[in-house]
Amino acid sequence: MEFSSEVLTLEVSGHVATLFLDREEARNAMGSALWRDLPRAAAAVASDRSIRVLIIAARGSHFTVGLDLKELGDALVGDGSRAASKAASNAASYDAVRAMQDSVTSIADLAVPVIAAVHGYCIGGGVDLISACDIRLCAGDARFSIRETKVAIVADLGTLQRLPRIVGAGHVAELAYTGKDIDASRAAAIGLVNWVHGESADGVLQAAIQLAHEVAANSPLAVQGTKAVLAANDGRTVAEGLEFVAQWNTMYLQSNDLREAMTAFLEKRPPVFNGD
Repeated sequence: MEFSSEVLTLEVSGHVATLFLDREEARNAMGSALWRDLPRAAAAVASDRSIRVLIIAARGSHFTVGLDLKELGDALVGDGSRAASKAASNAASYDAVRAMQDSVTSIADLAVPVIAAVHGYCIGGGVDLISACDIRLCAGDARFSIRETKVAIVADLGTLQRLPRIVGAGHVAELAYTGKDIDASRAAAIGLVNWVHGESADGVLQAAIQLAHEVAANSPLAVQGTKAVLAANDGRTVAEGLEFVAQWNTMYLQSNDLREAMTAFLEKRPPVFNGD
């Protein structure tokens, strides 16, 4: 697996990969390089069959302060050249938003589970990113904000679509309308994060690694199948969801992993799964 980026670092240890937001000098502000490289990182993870879980964490004192407003401001001001037509300008803006949406969606679309490990600020686009993850953990110093209304933007990278499936609609409306910050305890109380671990980046990262290894110890076929079935439930009735999982298990139940699980049980030892 080859991947390099000026703003992201991808590390792999055993069956667990960790993708770090790595623009510490800018408090991990999310600019064009991030939106370009995030799908590349997702593709690198997807191409490596040894990876069973992805953790998304961050270097520096904050997870991310959200969109790079300086870069956005420079783009709005322009370079002084002849202005494009209104139609061309609108089309370019639409294309840019869709590209950023696709960047976040590349994380949501991964077959392997994704765990977010948040510390410090997680603002704006950071909430979009963690909403695309399967599990969210945070440190005690974490602060979350759907900040877009405070800068005259409607959140458009997935928070308003994904977050209502994670926390109650009333909480989403309150946070999105006000743009207020909430602390780790409020985030845990409303279900935005599963757990609060320690007070710093190190504590929550270690908790995420421990959880990732718990997941990675199970059959990757079963874990990825479970993620697929959970995702397939959206927009389906219970009966339709049951039909989907019946078809899934018909395809994948007769696996070597299942045979290994039964053998290990009879031999009273931990199973060793290969994902086939």
